[in-house]
Amino acid sequence: MLRTTVLCALLLSQFGNAQGFLKTQGQKIVNSKGENIYLKGLGLGGWMLQEGYMLKTADFAGPQYQIKEKIAEVAGEDGKNEFYKAYLKNGITKKDIDSLAKWGFNSIRLPMHYNLYTLPIEKEPVKGQNTWLEEGFQMTDNLLKWCEDNKIYLILDLHAVPGGQGNDANISDNDKSKPNLWESEENQKKTIALWKKLAERYKDKEWIGGYDLINEPNYPFTGKNPNGTDEMSNAPLWKLQKDITEAIRQVDKKHIIILEGNGWGNNYNGLPKLWDDNLVLSFHKYWTTNSQDAIQNIIDLREKLNVPAWLGETGENSNVWFTELNQLLLKNNIGYAYWPMKKIDNIAGVTNVKITPDYQKLLNYWKNGGTKPTKEFAKKTLMKIAYNYKLENVEVKKDVIDALFRQVNDESTRPYKNHIAPGRIFATEYDLGRFGSAYSDNDFQNLWVSNGTHTEWNSGNKMRNDGVDIYACNDKITNKYYVGKTEKGEWLQYTVNSNLAKKYKLNIRYNNDSAQASELVIKTENGDDLGNIKLAPTGKAWKTVSVNNINLVKGENKLRLYFEAGNANLNYFELQ
Repeated sequence: MLRTTVLCALLLSQFGNAQGFLKTQGQKIVNSKGENIYLKGLGLGGWMLQEGYMLKTADFAGPQYQIKEKIAEVAGEDGKNEFYKAYLKNGITKKDIDSLAKWGFNSIRLPMHYNLYTLPIEKEPVKGQNTWLEEGFQMTDNLLKWCEDNKIYLILDLHAVPGGQGNDANISDNDKSKPNLWESEENQKKTIALWKKLAERYKDKEWIGGYDLINEPNYPFTGKNPNGTDEMSNAPLWKLQKDITEAIRQVDKKHIIILEGNGWGNNYNGLPKLWDDNLVLSFHKYWTTNSQDAIQNIIDLREKLNVPAWLGETGENSNVWFTELNQLLLKNNIGYAYWPMKKIDNIAGVTNVKITPDYQKLLNYWKNGGTKPTKEFAKKTLMKIAYNYKLENVEVKKDVIDALFRQVNDESTRPYKNHIAPGRIFATEYDLGRFGSAYSDNDFQNLWVSNGTHTEWNSGNKMRNDGVDIYACNDKITNKYYVGKTEKGEWLQYTVNSNLAKKYKLNIRYNNDSAQASELVIKTENGDDLGNIKLAPTGKAWKTVSVNNINLVKGENKLRLYFEAGNANLNYFELQ
C-alpha cells in the first residue's frame, strides 16, 4: 500500500511539473499540449543592472558605472563592494518570486548585465578569449529554482550587452569612451559566446520561457536619429541576432528566441526572411494611448510573418493606464512583462523601496556638493538602503496589483481599508477600483506630449498610483498623506460599515489656500444626496468643519464625496 501511495505521489508530482517547453504555433505561444500560454510577467529591473532613475541619481549619474563611481567616492571601494554584495543578495529572493506568483504573475523577465557572467573585453587576460564568472550564472540558477517552485516561466533578457547596444547609456550601462557593440567585432563575438554559454547551461530547463537576445537596440546604422528610430535597413542588428540564434541552436534546439527591433525595440524595418521556426517578436510600449491603433503595427507584422508578438517591457504609468492596457492586450492575445520590480520612492510599481533621510542627504551632496559625508556615514546609509530592498521591508502596492489583475475583468470596487462608523477615515483611503467606479479625477494617465514632456496623473507622487493627487501631510493627526489639487467634477468613494441605521455628524479636516471657497457634496453610490458643506479659504492652516444628519443604512454604505468646486485639500473625515 505504501509503495502504491508513493508511486502515485511521484506520478502526480511529475504530471504537475511537466509543462513541456514553450514554443510558437502560428501567432500563439503554446505549451507541449498545444494550449495557449498567456504570459503575465514582470521584469526584475534594477537588480542585476541599475538605472539612475531607479535610485534617484539620474540628475548626476545615469549608467550604473557612474552610480558606482559616486558610491566609491563617499564610501570607498570596500564600502561600494559591501553595498553591492548586500544589494544583489536582498534585491531578489525566493520571497519575491513566491509573492509574484501569489499576486498573479506567471512569468518573469530577467534583465541581465553581461559583466556578472563574463569580463569586459578590455579586462580579458587573453585577448579574444572569454573568462566566465560564476556569480551571474549562480544568481540565474537560484532564480530559476524559485521560478520552478512556483511554476513561473523565466525569460532571460540580455539587458546590458558587451559594449552597449546603442546611444541610450542608461539602459545598458554603456561607457561611451570604450568600443560599443556595433563598432567592435570582439564585443559581438563575446555577446554570441555568452548566449551560447547560457543556452548550454539551460537547454534542458522547461521553465526557461525564452531567450530575449538584445534589449532595446538603439543605434543609427545609416539613419539620422541617434537612437535608430528612423533606420530603414537595420542590417547589422538582424545579422547579429541571426548569428546569436545560430550559436544557440548548436546546443539548444528547443527554447523560444525573442527578437527586438531598433529604436528601443520597435523598429523592425529591413527584417529579412525569418531564420528560425521558433521566434517571437518583442515590442516595448510607454506613454502612448491604449487604443487599437497604438499596437496595430506590431499586430500587422505578427500576421504578416505568422509569429507571436510579446510586449516585453511596459509600465511607468498610472493604474488606469495599466488596466486599460491589459484589457487591450488580452483582447489581442499579447502577453506582457511590466517594468520594474523595485524602485526607490515609487508609486507606479508593485513595490516601493523606502527612501531614508540619510540617503536623501547623500543625494543632495552628489547633486549639489558641499560638505562631504564621512565614509562611516555613507556606508551605514547605503547598507540601510540595501536592507530596505528586502521584500519584507518594501511597501507592497496593493492598488497597482489590483489594477493589473482584478480590475481588468471586474468593475466592482473593494474597500482599501475596513472603515467602520463611527470612526475616522483618511481621504487617501478611498476604495480600490477602476476610474469611474472608485473615483474620478481630471488627470489620470501618463502620455507623451512633446519635447520630453508628459501628462501627469498623481501630481504629488505619493502613496497611490491612481489619478488622485496625493501629497505629504504635516497636520497633527495624519496617515502622512492628503488628497490635493482637487478640481470641479472630481469625486472619491469610501466603503463604510455601520452597525446601525442612523444619522451621523460628518467632520471634514481640510485646508484651502486659494481665495475661493470649495464645496463638497456627499452622496450615495446611487446618487442620493446625503449632505453638502462649504470649505472656506484657510490659507495653509488645517481646519475642521461639520455637517449633520448624514444618513447611513445598517451594514455596508458606499459614500461619495463630490467636489462641486476645487481648491480644497482633504486630510480626513470623521463620522460621529
